[in-house]
Amino acid sequence: MTDGTITTAKLGDHGPEVGVQGLGCMGMSFAYGPADADASRATLERALELGVTLYDTADAYGAGENERFLSPFFKAHRDEVVIATKFALSIPADEPTRRVIRNDPPYIRQAVEASLKRLDVEAIDLYYMHRRDVNVPIEESVGTMADLVREGKVKHLGLSEVTAGELRAAHAVHPIAAVQSEWSLFSRDIETHVVPAARELGVALVPYSPLGRGFLTGSFTRAEELSSDDFRRQQPRFTGDNATANAPLLELIRSVARAHDASPGQIALAWVHQQATLRDLPVIPIPGTRKPSRVEENTAATRIVLTDEQLDLLDGIAAQVAGNRYADMTFTSAGRE
Repeated sequence: MTDGTITTAKLGDHGPEVGVQGLGCMGMSFAYGPADADASRATLERALELGVTLYDTADAYGAGENERFLSPFFKAHRDEVVIATKFALSIPADEPTRRVIRNDPPYIRQAVEASLKRLDVEAIDLYYMHRRDVNVPIEESVGTMADLVREGKVKHLGLSEVTAGELRAAHAVHPIAAVQSEWSLFSRDIETHVVPAARELGVALVPYSPLGRGFLTGSFTRAEELSSDDFRRQQPRFTGDNATANAPLLELIRSVARAHDASPGQIALAWVHQQATLRDLPVIPIPGTRKPSRVEENTAATRIVLTDEQLDLLDGIAAQVAGNRYADMTFTSAGRE
């Protein structure tokens, strides 16, 4: 659009209308090293000016601190934003760095009340199951989530890192608006099963880490360049021989970027956005950033259209990537398909 704002899309057959690009807010208080609170607040405001309306957080991000940080912004713009948060990663009181996956009904109720309090809102627009506990029937968990909708505490339901079978089972209990999973030029495992199931059911895909946690922007080439408390130091593809093998793959992205007078990150985002047309389902990526200038760069990527030749060139990158996206893939859909 001429004024720089992004267009909108429906978050699946059963979800709200949102900007075609959302904002991942985790890094504003968790995982990616020190953050500047003032810059993060300015980023939230600039994103909204550009038409970004879906803001993504979770109770596990900074043990609730991310929800608390976002609360004033949400309250100031309650009628303009769609708040997405998540439950499932319980933090033991005596082990603050550990996460325990819980999907049992009592925990879900405890978690939603805590998030509502931290966010200081009457209802959560999109409530995700963050990770799947295979020891609890998904029908039982989603049944409790559906009760929260009926009680007015939650408006729409989402799932994160579920298999196609789990998505179908959940959707049979209550309509699912969105499935969140990692999806990028480097991470394409959901395309085999999850994407077709989402298209069949009318569920939107919300790709997290569409920029490969920053790797696809070229901002770093190996984990050792990052601060000591950066979460990416634990991820296999950014360390050792894997990082050495993956860095040259960025040159293909740079070559396409030069043709569009764009940044590598914009090409990576444009590729994700174009999957909506290629695969016939809503795709609303949520790149994370803490800088207003990066939001401007990221949203501009929604206006880049890659040629068939460029798509073919980029298509082969994922097969060459060394290392998994997590050290333990059992917590992902790909680890259970």
